[in-house]
Amino acid sequence: MATTADFKNGMCLDIDGTYYFIKEFLHVKPGKGPAFVRTKLRNVKTGRIIDKTWNSGVKVEEVRIERRPYQFLYKDGDDYNFMHTETFEQVAIPGESIEGVQFLKEGDICEAMVHAASDTILTCEMPTSVVLEVTYTEPGIKGDTATNTLKPATVETGAEVRVPLFVNIGDKVRIDTRDGSYLERMKA
Repeated sequence: MATTADFKNGMCLDIDGTYYFIKEFLHVKPGKGPAFVRTKLRNVKTGRIIDKTWNSGVKVEEVRIERRPYQFLYKDGDDYNFMHTETFEQVAIPGESIEGVQFLKEGDICEAMVHAASDTILTCEMPTSVVLEVTYTEPGIKGDTATNTLKPATVETGAEVRVPLFVNIGDKVRIDTRDGSYLERMKA
């Protein structure tokens, strides 16, 4: 058991049988009345963010989570098959449990959050950025780099992203997996 004084970002809590990750928290001590803690919690299954206020010192059920590296092997229907990089065991993870799944390609290493007691995978996180090759985009105009205009491009995983006008087919670009934004063009 933990108390509200033990809260930290990324901590996993069991609230009425549902697992939540703490996204952010704020300890508030008003001039009048008791102290309390405001939190933003992300539901592990649905990904929804909820706000919850706790009285200071309340005991909460903490879930012990382990981070384990898994390598993506292949997609089978709605499931994505991964292999643990140390034990070589294979597991299937549903697509809705993987953040940024549209940027996942074979061989990528992801971090899975595993419930330590039951050994079940709760969620899987991609690296914050990946390098992907552009497979289709409208041709760019030479020298058109002064404006901040973006155009649609399809990358090797089939996802569509917005890239600057100077990016062409065959270029490798770095993409932020959290929001799908273009970061930079990679040197060949």
